[in-house]
Amino acid sequence: MMDKLSILKDIAIIIISAKVFGLLARRLKAPQVVGEIVAGLLLGPSLFNIIGSSNTSDFISGMAEIGVVLLMFSAGLETSIPQLKKTGAKATLIACAGVFIPMLLGTILYMCFYGFSKPGTDKFFHAIFIGTILTATSVSITVQALKELGKIKDELGTTILSAAIIDDVIGILVLTIVTSFKDPSNVVSDVILRTIAFFILAFVVGFIIFKILKWLDTKYPHTQRIPIIGLALALALSYIADKYFGIADITGAYVAGIILSSLDDSAYIDRKMDVNSYMIFGPIFFASIGLQTNMRELDLTILVFSIGFVLVGLLSKIFGCGIASMLCGYKGRDALKVGVGMMTRGEVALIVSKKGLEAGMLESKYFTSVILLIVVSSVLTPILLKILYSKDAKTDVQ
Repeated sequence: MMDKLSILKDIAIIIISAKVFGLLARRLKAPQVVGEIVAGLLLGPSLFNIIGSSNTSDFISGMAEIGVVLLMFSAGLETSIPQLKKTGAKATLIACAGVFIPMLLGTILYMCFYGFSKPGTDKFFHAIFIGTILTATSVSITVQALKELGKIKDELGTTILSAAIIDDVIGILVLTIVTSFKDPSNVVSDVILRTIAFFILAFVVGFIIFKILKWLDTKYPHTQRIPIIGLALALALSYIADKYFGIADITGAYVAGIILSSLDDSAYIDRKMDVNSYMIFGPIFFASIGLQTNMRELDLTILVFSIGFVLVGLLSKIFGCGIASMLCGYKGRDALKVGVGMMTRGEVALIVSKKGLEAGMLESKYFTSVILLIVVSSVLTPILLKILYSKDAKTDVQ
């Protein structure tokens, strides 16, 4: 009984702390997620070590896993398929550059600090995974920045958003492939075949469920049955992806969201999911990142590495996506806007990092580097985009 009561107490502390620091971060014009991570840092081994028992840690890990699934399900629901089609070719090329260049430079960065190693060794996998973390782009932060500038619906804004969405899809697939390499029995062809098989199964089952939900949506609009079935689909595809295909469970959740994104009530489903995510599962997930990070392990090498990680993370997106934009026909400042719009990191980078920790491909001390990149990129992106767009306004006046 004491363990159960202790879990209830710890969750109450986590939720209150995450919300207080999240609101404080928002007041300071930073993403709310930054405050929730800081709350976890304060409660964990980095400072006060208030949340530390093994029973609580196991339970919180389970809750955090549900939080990940809900986050990726919501991201899929918010995906606009017509928008993806509209700028598909350009956005895909930009997204590919936004994955390949950061992954390559991130891998080289790790090897420069810790030595070059042969493929197949643990150190090689750790280097690859550092590069994998850098592939992510935060769709939510990019959307918010473009909305505030009133540029989300123009061609450039649509291209940036579509590229960010495709970037995350490719990044999740890269995560699945990279984590599979840890198992010597896996080969690239097997991973690709399992991935293709899962997507075929997911979309066949998803199509059937989509038709059922569309019928329900027409007959009983805004019925609570639709969000319940949608959540069940997300959880089921997450389980099937991981258990039977060796694919990251977040891929299943994201696919479930994309399948249901064309429903008339997709926004209604998203609102229902957001209630659970906002109140409990989201804060616990982001706080759990802080709880698993031990700042006391930070030494001079990690500090210098973190600075290099941030610089490579920002510049690799700007140059990679910027050059790809030029190849797509965008010139000068417009190409730079695409690069800057793609450089922000957020929840997907955290999710990828957490998966790496669970797979034994990342040490907890590197969460410091990831968190620093998220904070810096989240603050710089809106500022730089505003400067670039304001220069456009001045040019038009002249």
